[in-house]
Formats: sequence, structure tokens, C-alpha cells
Amino acid sequence: MFKFKVNEEITLGLLQPHHSEEVYALVDRNRTHLKEWLGWVDNIKSPDDYRQTIIPIWLNQFAENNGFNAGIYLNGKLVGMVSFHFINWKTKYTSIGYYLAKETEGKGIITSCIKALMNFAFEELLLNKVEIQCAETNIKSRKIPERLGFKQEGISRDAERINDHYNDVVTYSLLRNEWENL
Repeated sequence: MFKFKVNEEITLGLLQPHHSEEVYALVDRNRTHLKEWLGWVDNIKSPDDYRQTIIPIWLNQFAENNGFNAGIYLNGKLVGMVSFHFINWKTKYTSIGYYLAKETEGKGIITSCIKALMNFAFEELLLNKVEIQCAETNIKSRKIPERLGFKQEGISRDAERINDHYNDVVTYSLLRNEWENL
């Protein structure tokens, strides 16, 4: 199994079908918290959704070297997810997504994970650009790329529809040469 150590407390791990119950329980416990910003939450009805469909897609994506979805483990407990949505090898570009259990917010977990993934993206994968998109009104999520030196590229109006309303989406990016100079 793919494991990536972020620090002494935080590890990222590639999920396997036997993790279906664990990841479903994370989403189910945080359903109200997550669905405000993630449109897919209400479509997750049981661990079988992960076991039969979602995790096999994630594993195939990883096998094809086209990004990954990994669990965030805090002292061995699954507390969130982080992903490279895809990797465009021609332009050396990826997009990062993340979410965290409500009870573990505000502890620097996502910031630490994203910082480690930036090092991986730029130093190991030799990518040139990493992007993060957040709903304009999701202030907690927006603070992460801002804290890490990402530049705001712009705002796409009504770019996503979640829970019967539209959100404007802010796009942040960081280039390899900018990361090296931070």
C-alpha cells in the first residue's frame, strides 16, 4: 500500500477496498459539514459505493499515473482525504482537492498535507503548476492556498452547483519557480 509520511502524526495512505467501511463512516459522520461544499456527499449511500465503484476508480487512476486520492491519517485514524485530481503530463500541471472531518479542523492538518504534496509535485514529479479551487464563500478552505503562497488567478462566477444553489469558485495556483522562492 502507498504510504506517504507528512510528519510524525500525519500519514497519507492510498485506500483499498477493505477501507470502504472506514471512509464511508468518515463521510457519514461529517455529512452535514461536508455537503455544504461537496456536491457528491448525498450520493454516497453505503460502504458498497466505495468498495464497488469509487475505490476501484481511484486505484486505476493511481495505476495509470494520473493522480491519486489518499486518506489523511492523524495518529493512525482516518480524518480526511486529499487528492491530485489528475496530472496533465504534457503541461506538467495538477489540481489538488481536500476535505477534513469537522472535529480535526483548525489544527494545520490540511496545510501540512498540501505543503508536503507541493514538495512532492515540484521536486519528485517535476510539475510546473499546481492549482486549488475553492468556493468563494468557503473562507476556511481559501486560507490554505493563501497561507502557502498561492496566487489568486480569478473567480469563475456560478462555476459549481451544490444543494440547489450556485457558488462562485476562486482559482489559486502556484508555479514551481514561485515555490522554490518561498
